[in-house]
Amino acid sequence: MATTRLDMRLDEEIKAKAEKASALLGLKSLTEYIVRLIDDNATQVIAQHESITVENDAFDRFMNACKETRKPNKVLMEATSFTKKQGIK
Repeated sequence: MATTRLDMRLDEEIKAKAEKASALLGLKSLTEYIVRLIDDNATQVIAQHESITVENDAFDRFMNACKETRKPNKVLMEATSFTKKQGIK
């Protein structure tokens, strides 16, 4: 159940298009349509910024480097420091 409010002003044409899209999707209201768009888009943006995709060969090279190196080298320590500063978990 929604407990917070978002007030916004729209161009008349944008509102009309959104209302039409909402009706075409069979949604109950313009609000339901807007909430769905915000939720879907926010989820996608967050996922894009909180994940990283690595090509198989790069991952394999990384794993091999991890297995071969017993003591972290300078580059690895710098990478660790960088990721911590970026807030990457």
